[in-house]
Amino acid sequence: MSTPFGLDLGNNNSVLAVARNRGIDIVVNEVSNRSTPSLVGFGPKNRFLGEAGKTKQASNVKNTVENLKRIVGLGYSDRDFEEESKYFTTKLVKLEDGKVGAEVKLAGETKVFSGTQLAAMFIDKVKNTVKEEIKAPITDVCLAVPTWYTEEQRYNIADAARIAGLNPVRIVNDVTAAAVSYGVFKTDLPEGDEKPRYVAFVDIGHSTYTCSIIAFKKGEAKVLGTAYDKHFGGRNFDRAITEHFAAEFKTKYKIDIHENAKAYNRVLTAAEKLKKVLSANTAAPFSVESVMNDIDCSSQLTREELEELVAPLLERVTEPVTKALAQAKLTAEEVDFVEIIGGTTRIPTLKNSISKAFGKPLSTTMNQDETIAKGAAFICAIHSPTLRVRPFKFEDIHPYSVSYYWDKQVEDEDHLEVFPAGSAFPSTKLITLHRTGDFVMEAKYTNKDELPENTPVHIAKWEISGVQVPEGETSVPVKLKLRCDPSGLHTVEDAYTLEDITVKEEIPLPEDAPEDAEPEYKEVTKTVKKDTLTITPHTFALSTKELNALIEQENEMYAQDKLVAETEDRKNALEEYIYNLRGKLDEEYAEFASDAEKTKLQDLLAKAEDWLYDEGYDSTKGKYIAKYEELASLGNIIRGRYLAKEEEKKQAARAKNEAAKMAELSEKLAAQRKAEAESKKNESKEDAEGDVELD
Repeated sequence: MSTPFGLDLGNNNSVLAVARNRGIDIVVNEVSNRSTPSLVGFGPKNRFLGEAGKTKQASNVKNTVENLKRIVGLGYSDRDFEEESKYFTTKLVKLEDGKVGAEVKLAGETKVFSGTQLAAMFIDKVKNTVKEEIKAPITDVCLAVPTWYTEEQRYNIADAARIAGLNPVRIVNDVTAAAVSYGVFKTDLPEGDEKPRYVAFVDIGHSTYTCSIIAFKKGEAKVLGTAYDKHFGGRNFDRAITEHFAAEFKTKYKIDIHENAKAYNRVLTAAEKLKKVLSANTAAPFSVESVMNDIDCSSQLTREELEELVAPLLERVTEPVTKALAQAKLTAEEVDFVEIIGGTTRIPTLKNSISKAFGKPLSTTMNQDETIAKGAAFICAIHSPTLRVRPFKFEDIHPYSVSYYWDKQVEDEDHLEVFPAGSAFPSTKLITLHRTGDFVMEAKYTNKDELPENTPVHIAKWEISGVQVPEGETSVPVKLKLRCDPSGLHTVEDAYTLEDITVKEEIPLPEDAPEDAEPEYKEVTKTVKKDTLTITPHTFALSTKELNALIEQENEMYAQDKLVAETEDRKNALEEYIYNLRGKLDEEYAEFASDAEKTKLQDLLAKAEDWLYDEGYDSTKGKYIAKYEELASLGNIIRGRYLAKEEEKKQAARAKNEAAKMAELSEKLAAQRKAEAESKKNESKEDAEGDVELD
């Protein structure tokens, strides 16, 4: 049975959660952190994923890819690319499909990976982290993504999960996942005909700011309005601090960190730490050793100075709030609570700006870092056929209107607005068309002007085949089931032809009819399902062939990573064995080895050490194992003698302890018998004294 897995795919850090033990648990990674750095690094032999990539980032800047979720489905010519490219130290290139990819060095070769592949590498890493931590299989996952993800990006991230060997049961908007976490665990929500509780969720993470207005009742939640600023987050604050010190260091130390990627990254990392310190303190020192040209840099910053630096950013706080309230058709006064989530909302001046935008104090009743992952894990559990979860219904909102188009065969119209902007999903609509033969259906955004720049209007296309027109007819009615599924993806779920059939229907008898009256029938025409049609989809999803090729490539890289890790473990084990055995040979093993054996083993240890630091420094797993076994073949004989002697000592000690215990027990029994004898003697004496002789 697969354990439901929820992944909050963050831009800087990701949080992993699973549904188990009658609750939702956060999964810690290999270094016991409750979040994992969302990055992928590439080295001379293998990849460095998550924590390993973060550790090596400072010395491997150009081969470490961050901001993974920002380049998934991003076009090289998109306007957003100009903004996003500022945050990458890796070389970004244009792929054959016009999307953005990263060019890196792996195992001495130049490789280019798409955003989908890079996301898949990271998802594969965290999947294995969860499996190792909970000791249970992981198959299904619910991925929490930004609200502004397009249909194409949702398909891309679902493909990334599949490449990583997971089944993406749902792609959910991150703030919606947080709302589910809120609604499921709150016990005081209104019920029945009571007025819903209106809660505004403000999520400001590393790269994105989202505001959603959500109506809650017990067991249900409905998104009423959502707005965002996709280029507002913690990294903008980090960048503002970094640029401040870059200008200062240029004057003070005559160095320009813009000329050195590693230097800039070091200052950026220190700036992020300083930002966190200033959230709790009014002033803090700032120092970075050996920034560049062996120059150590130091300075300081006050919270007041930071607020001046980020003043232009704070001016952008109000717009998403205003737009979300307008879409929800509510005023700020009608909002009952404002919940803040996301690490960046800890900045005091930002909290003040959010509070002013709503005109009320903020709530922090939820874990700001983990609530999205927990909500995603609960949603994944809803889809599990083997788990029973608390019933909870939730609806999201269509950001843009979607229309379906078809070949004009009989109808005068060739399209229909099916899912208007602001309507709820998941949702299903049934339409009937008259067709003269096979046809094509297409989904498009209705109003191009409403879309963000460079967003493709086309969503998906379906070929509907198998239409058979009855003899003597010019067309046949076709029923189509159009759906916006729980992941926000638009589909044609079912298609079938209809036919009219004549059936006999019994006419109800009047109340005064005799009991033996014969029933009467009338002929009624009914429309029923006839032929199920074949639907061939053409979506943004990878083809089976492409998907299988990428799965195979990921498996090969994973196997190489595993081999390198195991080789390093065997090398470390050999090195440790050499030093341990050498030390013990002169100490606890000394009396258990002959002079000849000591000489031979010391010679083998010396040769193994020389080999390890020379030609064996970069050897294979098999050779390290062979060297280890060569040493252990003699070392284990001596160790065996030592352990046998130790076992004799332990047995002797145990026998001595047993003897002592038996002696102690004998003494206790003897004392007890003596006490009992004394007691009986005293009783007999008392009985004798108690006898009275009568005359």
